[in-house]
Amino acid sequence: MALVVAQEVPTSSSMAVPHGPAGVGEARHRMRDQLRRGGVADSVIDDAVLILSELLSNACKHGRPLGDALAGDGDVRAAWQVDARGRLLVEVTDGGGPTRPAPATPSVTAHGGRGLNIITALADDWGVRDSACGEVTVWVVVHDDVRAPGAGNRREDFATRISAPAVSEIPGLDFAEAFDDLA
Repeated sequence: MALVVAQEVPTSSSMAVPHGPAGVGEARHRMRDQLRRGGVADSVIDDAVLILSELLSNACKHGRPLGDALAGDGDVRAAWQVDARGRLLVEVTDGGGPTRPAPATPSVTAHGGRGLNIITALADDWGVRDSACGEVTVWVVVHDDVRAPGAGNRREDFATRISAPAVSEIPGLDFAEAFDDLA
């Protein structure tokens, strides 16, 4: 008689990611594989992977590596887990920086500055935690309960969760002038 023991696939991980773009892809792949094996809905995984990418990009752009390493050297820490309540949590920790993470209001033509607004739109909650040694952790509750029926459905209020000024409210931006030459 064989004894079969059911094992839950681990849905938590913590990894050192090089301070720079090199390790972001590896972190995304590892997260996607682990969450998929854990039975998390693909759309929730997609949101989590995008959030992880944004957090790692911000940590490498605005934060220092952990420890005494110089920018471009050293690591930041990425972690994710599905906790006992079914919440999918994602965290990225860096060595701190000159500013606190906060959503920006970039211009329409800006090449960046939208990451935390994207996170606000996709996530149920997020915040910042400081440690005594100067480390900064940005944490995100991607989804309140990945086990709930319908957990993979896109939120109906998605578009209203991003705050940005209307194009007509941006001074000096007149699209009509751009098309004058075409007539």
